[in-house]
Amino acid sequence: MLIELSPVKELSERESFRQIVRMLETDVDGELPLVYGLSEVKGLGYTFSLAICRILGLNPEQRVGFLSDDVVKSIEEVVRNPGKYGIPSWIYNRQKDYTTGQNLHLTGANLVYYVKEDIEREKRVKSWRGIRHALGLKVRGQRTRTTGRTGVTVGVRKKKTTQQQQSKKTEG
Repeated sequence: MLIELSPVKELSERESFRQIVRMLETDVDGELPLVYGLSEVKGLGYTFSLAICRILGLNPEQRVGFLSDDVVKSIEEVVRNPGKYGIPSWIYNRQKDYTTGQNLHLTGANLVYYVKEDIEREKRVKSWRGIRHALGLKVRGQRTRTTGRTGVTVGVRKKKTTQQQQSKKTEG
């Protein structure tokens, strides 16, 4: 059985759909499902986005472009005050803040600022991590013998080339 859509309904759907939605100081593609669209915002991951959808009763598979302005404002309110809406603190991206001791969830420019401040603090107190940051080396325990080289890379010399160089030194 074929169902034909009336042109009036298609036109109204097009008017309510937005290609780009501005939320939390980020432009989000309207074609994305809500969970992945929220994950585009710096500081929001899949788990936090799914928690927002469950708290507000939104369909996670709904396209971001169909959200109304009121729903976008309510999403922003939940992100700014997650504790007020019952989101557990283990989902937050900044637990037990260094200066205030509070559990915070940061997004966008605030997240970048706090990370830079943490790195500067570690450099200032000369912790191991701070020294590694200051020297531009790997911080999290990765191997550095062969990877992470900057500037002129050093290769491995073969035995033949070293033997040839030694024979030239003895001849000359």
